Amino acid sequence: MKIAIYLFLSLIYFFGNLLFAQQNASEEHKIVGYVFGDLMEKAENPVQAEKLTHLNYAFAKIENGKISITNEDDPKHFKTLNKLKSINPSLKLLISVGGWSNTASFPSIASSDSTRTRFANSTLQFLKKYKLDGIDLDWEAHKNNGSTPFFPEYKENFTLLLAKIRQKLDSFSAKTNNHYLLTVATPPNPTYLKNVEIDQIAKIADFVNIMCYDFHDDWNTSTCHHTNLLISLAEPKNQKQSTALVVKNYIESGADPKKLVIGAAFYGRGWKKVTPVNNGLYQPAKGQSFALNYIAIKDSLRSGKYHRYWDEEAKAPYLWNAKDKIFISYDDPVSLEKKAEFIKKENLGGAMFWQYHADDGELLESLYRNLKNGN
Repeated sequence: MKIAIYLFLSLIYFFGNLLFAQQNASEEHKIVGYVFGDLMEKAENPVQAEKLTHLNYAFAKIENGKISITNEDDPKHFKTLNKLKSINPSLKLLISVGGWSNTASFPSIASSDSTRTRFANSTLQFLKKYKLDGIDLDWEAHKNNGSTPFFPEYKENFTLLLAKIRQKLDSFSAKTNNHYLLTVATPPNPTYLKNVEIDQIAKIADFVNIMCYDFHDDWNTSTCHHTNLLISLAEPKNQKQSTALVVKNYIESGADPKKLVIGAAFYGRGWKKVTPVNNGLYQPAKGQSFALNYIAIKDSLRSGKYHRYWDEEAKAPYLWNAKDKIFISYDDPVSLEKKAEFIKKENLGGAMFWQYHADDGELLESLYRNLKNGN
């Protein structure tokens, strides 16, 4: 049975690459932005389509084993985003399914050939109906978010689900000469890699969006970088994590570097009541942790209450409010420049970010300037 499965996956991989090798070979570094549907009409900053290669709409949900819109305004938003192609005809629009709070249905749709086929068929119909270019699967299995944690059978089932979707999309693409994209959004932790077949996933998917952020979050009672490129020697042993280490783990697990798209955070993680040592970095925090977008981070810096520091070892900025004892970890144009250099050096697929409307355009400009204009 196992041999038959992998023969099936190998055939899909071979014919998929054969059909679309020309497109993939000519593709440059990707800049993938996630746009959150709930913010589409509230945001003041319009989408700069000319600076993106892909735009992922978050999120669709799974209902009765099929992909379904989450909000009644989603179809209207799809039409708005499709108009961006008049600015950038090469822009690819994808629907992202799942997310932090909507992953509970993934185990059931992946559990059998019939459920996988049902979901794959609905995916193709969804993309055709709303004129989208692909689907991004964001299966986040965490015990602390109310979704079902990974069990051993999920490992193979997730691969088979992706293979079934790939088969359906490629079958239709062969008739229309229009390649439908299949991507995945994946966590950065080593535990995830033990519970999936990332080598097979990377072969089936067009690329893998690694969420290289939230390394440290509200579950941590001490401050740390949450989206740093490199590890700092001063970082506590039990907290050592970095984008470079995540990429290393993925490659060692069998993923093709060119399929890896690393995540950047257009938001920060903060801690209150921090011990006032080392400008708040790697210190205990007794107060509430919080998140804030990059626009708010810039406002905080302009207030004069915060001072920006740069961790040269980690290639990461942070803010420290000495009076109120508040620490904030985030990405800025300088750290994104360093990430772009890393992407080029390691021959990675590109960068993605969460999420578009948390930025005033400054962070996207840094990615674009350093990844596209800097080629």
